[in-house]
Amino acid sequence: METRIDPPQKLWNSLIKRPSQDRSELNTIVNDVFKNVQERGDSAVTEYTQQFDGVSLSSFEVSQTEIDFAIHSIPQNLKEAIALATDNIYKFHVAQHRSKVEVETTEGVLCWQEKRPITKVGLYIPGGSAPLFSTVLMLAVPANIAGCEEIILCTPPNTQGKVAPEILYTAQLCGVTKIFKVGGIQAIAAMTFGTQTIPAVYKLFGPGNQFVTAAKQKALDYGLAIDMPAGPSELLVFADETAIPEFVAADLLSQAEHGADSQVVLVSTSEEIITQVQQEVNAQLRSLSRKTIAQKALENARFIKFSDKEMSLNFINQYAPEHFIVVAKDTDYFIANVQNAGSVFIGNFTPESAGDYASGTNHTLPTNGFAKQYSGVNLDSFLKAITFQKVTPAGLKRIGNAIELMAAAEGLDAHKNAVTLRLNAIRDGHV
Repeated sequence: METRIDPPQKLWNSLIKRPSQDRSELNTIVNDVFKNVQERGDSAVTEYTQQFDGVSLSSFEVSQTEIDFAIHSIPQNLKEAIALATDNIYKFHVAQHRSKVEVETTEGVLCWQEKRPITKVGLYIPGGSAPLFSTVLMLAVPANIAGCEEIILCTPPNTQGKVAPEILYTAQLCGVTKIFKVGGIQAIAAMTFGTQTIPAVYKLFGPGNQFVTAAKQKALDYGLAIDMPAGPSELLVFADETAIPEFVAADLLSQAEHGADSQVVLVSTSEEIITQVQQEVNAQLRSLSRKTIAQKALENARFIKFSDKEMSLNFINQYAPEHFIVVAKDTDYFIANVQNAGSVFIGNFTPESAGDYASGTNHTLPTNGFAKQYSGVNLDSFLKAITFQKVTPAGLKRIGNAIELMAAAEGLDAHKNAVTLRLNAIRDGHV
């Protein structure tokens, strides 16, 4: 854990750096997997699943029998918790639905915009030691609201060739159309190209480790869209003297336990708060089941003290955190002036875990500073906007000359002629 007191601005670039990884070897692996899956389809996916996940599968697709077993194996209290989260996520995302936008820009010139669903979407759900069934909710619920026709889900199997029942239960609850026991680079490649078993999609969604992140970026080379560049999870907390150190420490550890490459940052205007939070982190760490992972992540943790809230927020906007918790006397200042953050959590009683699970906001968010350019997943992520226009003869008379002049100025005679012919027909009474 690194502590800095009033670091000068010239050092900020080094302080906002995330844990780095060597991408050269990683990209070589990704390129090889993509090439093989493109050429050999299911047989390549089978080989890589055995190599990377340690299991040989006779079939990738999850059967209805497996889904039925999962439905009956989930405890009722967990089903009720999932139902509550689903309801809140649905409410927040359905409220983002916008009606048709229609404007008569000039008399006789009508323009409008309508949203259409992306018909085929692929959802990647991490498995491993912490199968993230909550991510199924965050992706499949808005996909269903948007009206996506095919919702394909890929998630890695365990060494017994099974998928966590919580993932299967949540997927069927949210209307996922097909579920495949495939993870990692090979899953992204399969949804990029399509195989004999796994359909190709138009857009990929979901978090993942460094291999999945690199694979999603590789998919862009083949014409797919992705939700955003997303890597290891991160959290930045601003806490002044009104913060409860015990709560702040718990939030920092909740992110640190995601993975050894996660990063947590505390920014404060109080050295005392920093000291108290560090003490709480060490105390709470001892009892965590994922203590080893959290300890490794804490090696990348930073505790930074600034003299005032203005300097603090300047740094925070430059860091552009995925998750940003604000515990301050003047929360309105931070709400009004934060520019770069994936999702913001306000006050002592708004843990980051609320957004991860059940408040209703989406937890699939930009990391690694990409909150400067990207939004988190929302309803519009699953929609595309189509614009329409309809011009009457009277409308064309009003805008036609401007079009002719602009087309001529660009040297595009055919563009100009497409208008001139129509204006002549209107003038001659041929319409």
